[in-house]
Amino acid sequence: MGKVYSVEVGGRDLTFEIGDLALQANGAVLVRYGECAVLVTAVISEVPREGIDFMPLTVDYLEMAYAAGRIPGGFFRREIGRPSEKETLTSRLIDRPLRPLFPKGLFNEVQVIATVLSGDLETDSDIPALNGAAAALEISDIPFAGPVAAVRVGKVNGQLIINPTISQTKDSRLNLIVAGTPQGLVMVEAGARMAQEDEVQEALFFGQEQLQPILKLISEMRADLGRPKLPPPAAVDYGDLPEKVAALAEEKIIAAATKPEKKARQLYFAQLRQEVLAALGEEALGKEKEVAALLQDLKKRLVRAYVLKEKKRLDGRGFADIRPISCQIGLLSRTHGSAIFTRGETQALAVTTLGTPSDEQRIESLFGETFKSFMLHYNFPPYSVGETRMLRGPGRREIGHGALAERAISPVLPSTEEFPYTIRVVSEILSSNGSSSMATVCGASLALMDAGVPVKEAVAGVAMGLIKEGEEVAVLSDILGDEDQLGDMDFKVAGTAEGITALQMDIKMPGLTPQIMSQALRQAKEARLHILGKMNEVIEQPNPTLKEHAPKIIVITINPDKIRDVIGPGGKMVKQIVAATGVKIDIDDDGRVHISAPTQKAADEAIKIIREITAEAEVGQIYRGKVKKIMDFGAFVEILPNTDGLIHISELAHHRVKAVTDILKEGDEVTVKVLEVDKQGKIRLSRKALLELPVDQPLEPRKRSPRVPKKPSS
Repeated sequence: MGKVYSVEVGGRDLTFEIGDLALQANGAVLVRYGECAVLVTAVISEVPREGIDFMPLTVDYLEMAYAAGRIPGGFFRREIGRPSEKETLTSRLIDRPLRPLFPKGLFNEVQVIATVLSGDLETDSDIPALNGAAAALEISDIPFAGPVAAVRVGKVNGQLIINPTISQTKDSRLNLIVAGTPQGLVMVEAGARMAQEDEVQEALFFGQEQLQPILKLISEMRADLGRPKLPPPAAVDYGDLPEKVAALAEEKIIAAATKPEKKARQLYFAQLRQEVLAALGEEALGKEKEVAALLQDLKKRLVRAYVLKEKKRLDGRGFADIRPISCQIGLLSRTHGSAIFTRGETQALAVTTLGTPSDEQRIESLFGETFKSFMLHYNFPPYSVGETRMLRGPGRREIGHGALAERAISPVLPSTEEFPYTIRVVSEILSSNGSSSMATVCGASLALMDAGVPVKEAVAGVAMGLIKEGEEVAVLSDILGDEDQLGDMDFKVAGTAEGITALQMDIKMPGLTPQIMSQALRQAKEARLHILGKMNEVIEQPNPTLKEHAPKIIVITINPDKIRDVIGPGGKMVKQIVAATGVKIDIDDDGRVHISAPTQKAADEAIKIIREITAEAEVGQIYRGKVKKIMDFGAFVEILPNTDGLIHISELAHHRVKAVTDILKEGDEVTVKVLEVDKQGKIRLSRKALLELPVDQPLEPRKRSPRVPKKPSS
């Protein structure tokens, strides 16, 4: 019989059940929160993986359709193939706070699998899954420097709340996921609606405070049920090799690290490595990897000390300086919007494509089908970092960076009522040396404005770094790739001049203080405003018109009862309209008709046809119609497509008509006036009302019979 642990979080019980399920795994926990249930397992391979120098951690989050009482779509009716975007992003969300807590040198494969067994329409399963992963690793025998835990922070009606429901999140000003250890925050993923820096900082440390009970509970689980940890990887015995490498390279490290260009730094370091290997001679044979690792460690230590002592960056900038920025828009003639954003050696090409409502992305999830009208896709080709490799589909990093940029841009987009287009932005990273995701945000904002999308404001982003040794702290704005690798924090902040729209933070050291966070947010705002100023020099407001090749989408509204008339039997009528005009038509159930046309003329033709089909008879209006049916009491006339009215025999002429066929025959065209449309929609017509009155003829005198005198009475 297993054991159950529970703690109240956000007004609901977060429950961990241990010892009943998945007993072959090194660690397994069933997490319940509301009606959500997630089984999380952790397994480690028996032997290290050979030939690698990284931690082989794999995290998979799986949403099973049965968890929501659904059968998957598709031919196979099962969960197969590529994971959904939601599954990929949640897997990445779980991975990020866990990975830094494994010991250095652990090369055994570790796999964490989180399977959603029961779905809750008001509870997102990502937080239970992350806490379950932390608990499964903590109670297992896998070397892991936990505990770690996570909560979601929202702000509704001015109040910070923990783990808001899905309904509450829709109305929340903030949506922050905060993960931390007892020593401090380790990961943040957030979206916001023009939040201010002090709001964000308050929410971050509120979240850190509120996750402490979960950390305490996981520690209790470890004390009660935890298995003895496997011994950590043995430290590599380099002998006197570190001293020899340092003696050969120490004086040259800073010169190599402070070359102004990335390629020059890489080339110099490659040459330095070869020089050290050559100087070591036979002693270095078979130890090339060890020498490279020692040089990297030496570089990290010396460069960090150099930055703190000299108050200068690798490329010579000050801590708050931003690299040179250039922007260009409208460079691709056939696209609907395009821009290139360049910051230092990082360059993003962003391209906007406008489509119709039928181009929306259909998403199948635990909660059923949803549709997405804005998509931002990020591509990272190998040439962007001067490498060669096979081109594959987007990986987790590409999907994660695209989602971050999409979250940053979404708050400034117009509503579908204001702008009835499906919008796709693709960011092609042409060159990368520091925060290509934030370059994507800037490029996407420019490309949307170039396309004429009426965004509320421009959006920019910047990546912040941190180097901390004891009491010495350097907060770095617009970090390089090398500064990301050597530093203690990667903190991406995106937003408008008004406020923050997205955050992403990974912290590699304990003890991030409010003072450091305040300084990082302040510098990030200054950097963001500087970048926005450069962008505004190129385009300050969205173009007032769409590009020549962009589709023209016009929305008209018809009576929902007339939708079937526009579609026609088997779609015959709408196909005829499309064939005749070349437009694309999408019809909503509420009667909105989206007409996408290559030219305004084609759109006008389609609108005219649809208006004729859906027109309704108006009292007092005159129509030219065709006689469809003759009856003894009158004639039925089609005055509009699929709309008939009745001319009563008394309304055919001013004189008395003995038979309808004396005036009209089937197929005749006749001009009529609408006299009445009753509550049932029946239409009464008149032909007589449009005829002139006949000229009065003089009456003939009536002939009288001769008067016969009366006979006298007797």
